[in-house]
Formats: sequence, C-alpha cells, structure tokens
Amino acid sequence: MTGTVIGVDVGGTFTDLISADPETGQVAVSKVPTTLDNQAFGVIEAMQGVGVDLSDVVAINHGTTTTTNALLERKIARVGLVTTRGFRDVLELGRRTRPQPYGLKGRFKPLISREYRMEVPERINADGEVVVPLDEAALRDKIRTLVEMGAESLVIHFLHSYKNPDHEKRALEIAREMWPNRFVTAGHEILSEYREYERGTTAAINGAIRPVLDRYINRLQEELTRGGFAHDLLVMQGNGGSVSSRIVAESAVNTVMSGPASGVMAAAATCREAGIDKVITYDMGGTSSDVGMVQGGVPQVTAELDLEYGMPIHVPMVDVHTIGAGGGSIAFVNEAGLLQVGPESAGATPGPICYGRGGTQPTITDANLVLGRLDAEKLLAVDHPVSLEDVRRAFEREIGHHFGMTAEEVATAILQVANNRMAGAIRMVSLSRGHDPRDFALFAFGGAGPLHGGALARELGIPRVVIPARPGITNALGCVVSDLRHDFVNTVNTPLAAVKIEQVREIIRQQINDGKAMIERDGVATRELVYLFSADMQFQGQSHMLSVEISGPDVTREELQRRFDEVYWKRFAVELPEIKAVLVNLHTAVIGKRDSVDLKTLAGTAQADRLEAAQRTTRRVMFAGDWFETPVFWREKLPQSLSLTGPAILEQLDTTIVIEPGDRVTADPVGNLIVEVHDERA
Repeated sequence: MTGTVIGVDVGGTFTDLISADPETGQVAVSKVPTTLDNQAFGVIEAMQGVGVDLSDVVAINHGTTTTTNALLERKIARVGLVTTRGFRDVLELGRRTRPQPYGLKGRFKPLISREYRMEVPERINADGEVVVPLDEAALRDKIRTLVEMGAESLVIHFLHSYKNPDHEKRALEIAREMWPNRFVTAGHEILSEYREYERGTTAAINGAIRPVLDRYINRLQEELTRGGFAHDLLVMQGNGGSVSSRIVAESAVNTVMSGPASGVMAAAATCREAGIDKVITYDMGGTSSDVGMVQGGVPQVTAELDLEYGMPIHVPMVDVHTIGAGGGSIAFVNEAGLLQVGPESAGATPGPICYGRGGTQPTITDANLVLGRLDAEKLLAVDHPVSLEDVRRAFEREIGHHFGMTAEEVATAILQVANNRMAGAIRMVSLSRGHDPRDFALFAFGGAGPLHGGALARELGIPRVVIPARPGITNALGCVVSDLRHDFVNTVNTPLAAVKIEQVREIIRQQINDGKAMIERDGVATRELVYLFSADMQFQGQSHMLSVEISGPDVTREELQRRFDEVYWKRFAVELPEIKAVLVNLHTAVIGKRDSVDLKTLAGTAQADRLEAAQRTTRRVMFAGDWFETPVFWREKLPQSLSLTGPAILEQLDTTIVIEPGDRVTADPVGNLIVEVHDERA
C-alpha cells in the first residue's frame, strides 16, 4: 500500500479520525465534536485537524451513524410499497407482539403508512409455483399512484419471492422504467430468506434510508473530491466489512450498526496481532456502550437484530449489544424515587455540565470528574470552563438533596448504577449464550471505556483487561483495518434427510460467484479472497435456529448433521436423535482482504526509560468511597518494560485510563496495556 490511509468514525458525541502512512509509520489522530445536522461537516473538520493532503490519500473508510439515527429518529424518506394482494398489512401486524410486555398500552407506527401500501394481483406459493400471474397493468397503475402521492422511494415485496423471485424481478423492470429516481428496492435482492414479515421489514428499512444515505454519501464524496481525493470513499457496513460508496446505498440497510461494527473489527485485528484468542469488546462512547465478542480473531455475527420494537433487520451484522450508557448519559431521580442513569444522553450539545455548553444535569462524565478520575483542565471540546465546585453543587442540587448525599456520594452511586447496567450488557453476550466471561479478556475502548474497564472486569470475574494504544479512536482504526465484505443468504427450509445435496452445493457456488462479482464492483484493490460458510439449522417443529459452520461447496449431508449435533450439544447439553434436523438457510460471506497498517506504529516511540519520568503529577482520586493520593502518568511516555500497580491514572489525548487499587499493568509489543485484575476474594 502506497500513500496515506484514513479511517473516520462518526459517533453520537465525537467524530474520530486516524491517518496512517504504512511506509513511513507516521500516525495522526483527530477528535472533534460530531456535527449532528450534517455529519459531513464534522468529517471534513476532522481531516483538517490532521493536516493531510487529500491528493496523497489512497483510501478513506468511513463508519457512519447516518442510517441508524435516521431510523431511530424517523427522519426517513417517504416510502411506497407494492405487495401481494391481501398482504399490505403484514408489516403492521408483525408477530402479534406488543410494544409493552404488560398491559394494553404502547403505540407502534410502521415505517410505511397504510395509504402508501398498495396491493396487486399476483401469487407464488411456498414451493415457488405461480398460482396467480403478475397483473402488470395493475402494477403500473399502483406505481403511478405512488408517484402522484409524492413517494420518494419504492419497495416491491411479494409473497415467497425468496423461493421464486420471477415476479419481483419483472416488477423491478417495470418500476425502473416508471419511477422518477433510482430508489427502487426489491425484497429478494436485500434478503432472500423465508418469513415475509422480517424480509418485508428489512426491505422497507432499506427503502426508507436509501435516499438519506445516498444524499449524505454523495455530499461527502463531492467534498472529498473537491479537496483532491481521487478515489471512491469506502463505507463500513454492519457486518464489519466495507463497500464502495458508489454502490453502498443500494443496500443501505447493511450500514445500520456501522459504527459499533468498526470497533469490534479493530478489537479483532488488535487481538490477532497480540495473540489474544478470546475477548469481550466493550466500547463506551459519549452516548452509548456497545458490547460484542471475538473468538479466534473472528467477531460473532448475527442476522437477528431488532433495532427497536417492530423493526427487525435480518441481514448479517456484527453481534453487538447496545445500551444507552455513555459518558454523556444523564443521571436523574425517576418517578419511583430511584436513581437512574440513561438512556437519555446530553450528547455533544449541550453535553455534560463540565463541557460548559449549557448542560445542567449530572452525567457519567461529570461523576468521573467529581471523583478525581478526570482532570478538568485536560477535557476535550470544552467551550466555557466550569469549575469543579459548580459541578459539585449541581450534583447536590439535582440528586443529592433527594437522598441526603454529598456530591461525592452521588457520583459514586452514579458510577455503580452505570457499571451495573454495563455489566448486564456483557452478561447478555456471554453468560446468556453459554460463555463464561472468566474465560475471556475485556477489551476496553472508546473515549470512556478505559475509565470503567477495571471495575467491570472485577464485577464479572474477568481476569484481564486489554486497553489498546488509541482507545478513543479505536472505531476509526476499525475502518482502517477492515476488509471488503459481502454476505449472502438463501432459504432451503427442508428436512435434512430430504435435502438435495447437489442443490445445496449449487446455492453455495452461486453465492461465491455473486460475492466475487460484488468485490469486483467495489473497484478496490484486494490481496486475496476469503470465504466463510455457515448454515441455519433447527429441529423439526422448533422455531429457534442455530448457526453452524460448514466447509463450503463440497459440504455433505453427514457433515451438516454432525455439525448441528455438535453445536446443539454445546449450547444445550442435550441429544435428540429421534427428532429430524431441518436445513433452513445457507450463508456465505465473501471477504476481500486489503493491505493494512502495522498496529505497532500506533504505540508511538516516545517512551521514557523509567516510570518516574512518565509521571505528570498526583491528585486525590476516590475509589470505593476512600480518597487515594494517586499518581498521574502520560501514557505515551510509559516505558516498554512497564510494571505498575494501581491506583494510578494514565492520561492520553483520546482517553483517560483508571487503574483500580491492586490491579497490575504491563505493556505488550503491540502497544496494548494488559491489566491483571486483582481478585480481592483470593
């Protein structure tokens, strides 16, 4: 790779950027407040912050929250739907669940309102046979009606198109002739999988956010081109891979969860380099915390994401559990008189009290400041400095007087509540799926992750915490190290004994060929192609599926049965030989490996010879209700032969690291800090 590569990640509070030159080893980072009205402005400002000449840049990879935010805030395009007669309400009926688990309350508003959902005569049955031919005249009439109603995007979703897409393909041809723009989505092209509700909702989401993403990416690409960038922008997808900006909007739904995925990919790359096999990733930013899992250097991927009620997204994505607990999460006394932290966030504006932008409600960041873990003079993005006394008074005014607590007691309680919530998220991706967190290391990153990593590890019995060289811009690093990736899924839904194995092999071969074609369309240099194969299987009569790894296009019936038995036993410790297995879906991931940067360059070379030379000052820090006179070190000056026992505070540009009392810190050759958690019960 010749030239500079850039990774940029847009979060809810900050936009992070890393610029790296693989030949010279030079690395520059930038962190600026996210411009929520137009994320492109923040991206350009971050690039200006590193002073890079865009004409020297060979690749820019961008992780974005544009589509996720558009969905959650319902700032989406007006979408029209054409579907099989009698099925216009499937997207609203869903699975007959309720927004609230108890009581007859709660409201649900579908992405496509009923007047924009049109029906046409056509029907294909579950075996893929045409029962009612497509009425092309009726289709044209409905498309004209939707255009007149002002729909910007069109979704075509016919029953059983996963089995036989002929009607959808013909409808797509007609729609492209008549629709005034290119925003036309056919369900089978996004997801060729059974279950019409999930498939239809996924297609509807794609239609709703496709114009939003297209406008944003085109705007950003134009700004970059005007600045001298001569290549296509790459965009992170939720599956942890990247795709060219020229085609990303066609499958816009794949970019949902783009930001969290980039962090997990960076963790996977870092841990592969460091020889760490099993890690739980913990990314705490300003707005939320994202938790994932990496085993053998490979992130866990799922196709069962529910972004919110009534919004299942069934495309492969890095398996990340998100909660509203970030540095900007607001602490308050709820209606029940209890202390609650999040999910509401102060965000970038007005932000925590200590940012001096008008925030008045206590946040997790403010709590860390009150307890001495943060230095008020070293905070980023502070407009008008606020004194520590002003923050303490706000804690006592907003929360302390309810419970008769001092500011420090309130801050301690806020961290305890927040840590309990974050520990629960870690249990969701580990214990609830049969994994013992004590077998893993905790990979703590994000601007606020290293502040809480030690406390969380102690709570969960995790023996080690890994803190990367640049925790606050790890998501941007994930964009730099990510590869191109395209995922494909096809439904078989047949008892294994009745499966035509040659048909299975042909599906996998076709998925491989489609993946190669997509990689070629990306137009980005790759050094090799890698394939990942898996199958969704279940016992006949069950609704729950398990994903099993398979060998690929030469798979046999015996291999499928053996792999399913192994995975079922590992998950449930039960054998059920009397029940038939069913092959539901076949998955193939085609990955185009790109050249990457040497992660060792992130560590820098300014280490001191002695630990004392890296110490900046000391200050009082509260741990477990007691004040400790705690040394404060510059992280970049810590010696390579580091051996340090807490309490300690390690400061760097993009984060602050808290080393709890008794925890021992060393450094590895990649630049990670390895924190051995002191077990007080030992």
